Amino acid sequence: MNIIFFAIVMIAFLTAGWKQLVWIPVGGEPSPIETLSKAMIDSATGSVELALGLVGVMTLFLGLMKVAEAGGMLNILARLIRPLMVRLFPEVPPEHPAMGAMILNLSANALGLGNAATPFGIRAMQELDKLNPSPGTATNAMALFLAINTSSVTLLPTGVIALRAAAGSNDPAGILPTTLIATMASTAIAIVAAKLYQRLFKAGAPHADGVNPEAKMEASEDLNETAGDPSGSYPLWVSVAALGGLVALIPVTVIYGRVVSPWIIPLIMVGFLGFGVSRRVRVYEVFVEGAKEGFQVAIKIIPFLVAILVAVGMFRASGAMDIMVKWLGGVTGRFGLPAEALPMALMRPLSGSGAYGIMASIINDPAIGPDSYAGYLVTTLQGSTETTFYVLAVYYGAIQIRRIRHTLAVALTADLAGIIFAVAACYYLFG
Repeated sequence: MNIIFFAIVMIAFLTAGWKQLVWIPVGGEPSPIETLSKAMIDSATGSVELALGLVGVMTLFLGLMKVAEAGGMLNILARLIRPLMVRLFPEVPPEHPAMGAMILNLSANALGLGNAATPFGIRAMQELDKLNPSPGTATNAMALFLAINTSSVTLLPTGVIALRAAAGSNDPAGILPTTLIATMASTAIAIVAAKLYQRLFKAGAPHADGVNPEAKMEASEDLNETAGDPSGSYPLWVSVAALGGLVALIPVTVIYGRVVSPWIIPLIMVGFLGFGVSRRVRVYEVFVEGAKEGFQVAIKIIPFLVAILVAVGMFRASGAMDIMVKWLGGVTGRFGLPAEALPMALMRPLSGSGAYGIMASIINDPAIGPDSYAGYLVTTLQGSTETTFYVLAVYYGAIQIRRIRHTLAVALTADLAGIIFAVAACYYLFG
């Protein structure tokens, strides 16, 4: 991460410096270096505003998370899909709270609830860090979880569907199949890449299997005390039935996605609180206790956000992004990624707001529109890929991880896979 951060800043500085040397003043336009300086200040300010804006959302969902944990929902979810999770995360105790938190995070991502997914993901990272024998260094489980998080299967990209509808699309939900194809492929590749890279990046690993054995034993003992006997999973038919129910949601989201999406967040709150009441949890007190963590977490991630967003802001303002597009556009166009969509593909892993702006400008351009090939492609990319650098900054920043090991390599591999399969799916259906 040190090399990536320095490289982005240095490329931006050299690009702006060269443009400054050949710059000819025109009217009252700012110079390239002035533009770069302003972008740095604006990005730093915006990163703090972004973190503070997350306080309310984190407070709400971390409070609900605490209620779910107190009622035993995380243990139930972990036992439900234990056959899959124990194979993906063999170093994490099957009934550890991290399992349930990861499931909630991935479920929220699948439904396009980015605001809800972030607090759940942070809680999962906090629980995983309890098993970490080397604080400050990422474990294999953390790297795999973030790789899946940045590429997780998306059933309902609600926000993007709404944007397509606002742009006048005749088929706002048309990106559902392309998004599903892209995210399923990128998630599968993320898992394979994580398992492969952890063998190649053994240097600096916290432990042979990435787990503190003493913490693992303590966690198991705590769970035995609070959840009875959590050692077993549900019968296989129960897990298969649950998976079948999840698969059955796919056609439902395709047909009724726009109708269902406004109900999801209210139902999450009512469902979690109702579950807590049914398990005799003092929901108000427990909610408030969990909500206290929201502000603390938001403050912790500010330095990490400032570093990443300032570097990305410099890269955009310097013109380095435009130069990359100019060089690569002619090549990628031959493979189904036109020049007008290339900035979206390059920006999505770096900046969510930047990618959003590019996507909005493309689908609202009368010459392109939301129902063109480029329109379908950029909205598929928005709904099926994640802001990788933002996710790494927020999640690792929340637990003060500085050595991320192979996480970035895995996440970028998944991003590339997502772009490739998004192009392939859109070209097949709309090209």
